[in-house]
Amino acid sequence: MTHAQNTFDVEITTMKKNFVSLAVCGAFLALGSTAAMAAPDWSKAAKRDIHVFHPGAAPIEWIQGKGEHSGASGLKKGESCAGCHVEDGKLSLDTKRLGSKEMEPKGAPKTLTYPVSVQAAFDATNLYVRLTFKAPTGGFDKSDKENEVKATIMFPNDKVPLGDQAGCWAACHQDAKGMPNGKDKTKYVSAGAMDLMQWKSSGKSVDGFVADKRNMEGGKAGATAEGAKAGDTYTVTFTRKLAGNAVLAPGKAVPFGIAIHADNAGGRFHHVSFGHTIGLGADGDVKAAKQ
Repeated sequence: MTHAQNTFDVEITTMKKNFVSLAVCGAFLALGSTAAMAAPDWSKAAKRDIHVFHPGAAPIEWIQGKGEHSGASGLKKGESCAGCHVEDGKLSLDTKRLGSKEMEPKGAPKTLTYPVSVQAAFDATNLYVRLTFKAPTGGFDKSDKENEVKATIMFPNDKVPLGDQAGCWAACHQDAKGMPNGKDKTKYVSAGAMDLMQWKSSGKSVDGFVADKRNMEGGKAGATAEGAKAGDTYTVTFTRKLAGNAVLAPGKAVPFGIAIHADNAGGRFHHVSFGHTIGLGADGDVKAAKQ
């Protein structure tokens, strides 16, 4: 064997070893990535029932109006909507008024309120939220022919006026499209921003945000969602980064709100929650389990 041939064989052997090393390293990286993205152990995450309700055509301006809403003075003092209207985990609301022509001039759904089971978990990178609920039928509006159900979670940052008190309701205004005297506007906030993540029963998910208008794409939270229906029960799991318009951090609680469009409802014909909190290793209405 010549010196040139020997050198060539050594180079080939070295290349094979390097290739094998890279392959093994890639496999370990893939396994590590899979482990990092593995679904949370939901059996270790506490459940909290949060009741959603049909708000009718009540915008944030109505909530703040002292003549129409007796809790307006409490809001000015820094009290939250949930602090007044949630007692022992259940809603304290005048449901007859919710279904009246005063609150819903077009037509209210047959089911005005129902529970959504909420669980949460987090790791060094992501927050995971799971919603479980039975979506009611008997809705007035059935304008979304593609989606029997849509589930949405919104996270206001600390610059959104009333974001920590009213949740996603802070983005619902009297001049929004679909309101009795509305214009061609979407949800919006006057300052700050909200992360918006949504699952649609057609199989699509949304990573969006609300600022001066609602944007159904271009979100900063990298949100994804998966859902399924078993019998009459929906289970929807959201994943989002801790970073986003609303920056989440271990040891803190983050405000959030839920909206469910059921029975092919569109626009404002949804059921919403009051503003609640998820505690990441901290106190919250929903306590996220550390992964």
